[in-house]
Amino acid sequence: MTTFDLFTIGHSNIPAPRFTAMLRAAGASTVADVRSMPVSRFCPWFSAKNLAPLLAGESMDYLFFGEELGGRPRDPSLYCEGIAGYEVADYETMARQPSFQASLERLLHDAGRHRLCLMCSEREPLDCHRCLLVARALAVRGAKIGHILYHGAIEPHATTEQRLLRLADADNDLFASGQHARLAAAYRRRSRAVAYRIKKAANAATMRKEKSR
Repeated sequence: MTTFDLFTIGHSNIPAPRFTAMLRAAGASTVADVRSMPVSRFCPWFSAKNLAPLLAGESMDYLFFGEELGGRPRDPSLYCEGIAGYEVADYETMARQPSFQASLERLLHDAGRHRLCLMCSEREPLDCHRCLLVARALAVRGAKIGHILYHGAIEPHATTEQRLLRLADADNDLFASGQHARLAAAYRRRSRAVAYRIKKAANAATMRKEKSR
């Protein structure tokens, strides 16, 4: 049986009792929220103001990491060229930021004291920065990560990466050779497809405003 250092989950539209039961089944005792905006209009029990007391009632803790590890950076320089007039969050550049690196270390420290589960909103790990950005960086540091899927199964991060490679290979245009290069290219391609995006003109205006301060 695989032993994991920490988990991830996408809350999607999971009912609150089932969500806490899934956490308990995995052995998680603390939710580390990596949403940039910890609110949910359609599932209000996942808004931070409601989630924290919900977890407390189940003897679980809530930690917020969205400022440092969220997928919607405020810094306009952390976006790269997208398509059709949009720019997308640049996960590779974000992962190199000192604040991101420091927050990972804090997360790993907390994981040494709690059974952590990173939480974002997307159901599928390969559609979410919790996997494509945060879990990837944690895995590089040697952490063993399990993704709690929508139906409750726990998928090892290495298996998720194999799915990522199969998706990339199916596109027939991933020409990188070597496992490491193929995986890096697959991460880049998937991230550019699903990362948070902002209109290029709006991001340029934000950049000008930042420079004028």
